[in-house]
Amino acid sequence: MANIKYYSQEGLDKLKNDLNHLISVERPRISQQIAEARDKGDLSENAEYDAAKEAQGLLEIKISKLQELIINARVVDESKMDAEKVLLFSKATIKNLKNNTLMTYTLVPETEADLKSQKISVTSPIATAMLGKKKGDKFDVNAPVGILSFEIIDVSRD
Repeated sequence: MANIKYYSQEGLDKLKNDLNHLISVERPRISQQIAEARDKGDLSENAEYDAAKEAQGLLEIKISKLQELIINARVVDESKMDAEKVLLFSKATIKNLKNNTLMTYTLVPETEADLKSQKISVTSPIATAMLGKKKGDKFDVNAPVGILSFEIIDVSRD
């Protein structure tokens, strides 16, 4: 069964650019390293050749995995999603009910999560707890420090 993952168009484009870079830049660079090492003589005791061949193997594995990700990728059409509910690609402002701290997060696929940009994985505990909720709904998150209670203050799409 295919391992389907959901992406924004931006996320899928990044994967495609990464794959293109590996194929058009890294693959020829490693091939050149192998050729240069081969020209140095006896391959049985040539550490440079062995290292280049190992790098080539690892690169081919990376390329293969990226190709599989791209084949199984699906782009989410945000225009068909309920804008009032917290869903994938929603921007949600939540309030911690214990200390009244406001936080705003965008829910994204695991591969696009970046806490510095306030993008959290849709599979994270806090995102999972708020999925399907609307403005004004309250929810709890099981955290290492105990149960944290939150309220959805706003839901929007970027």
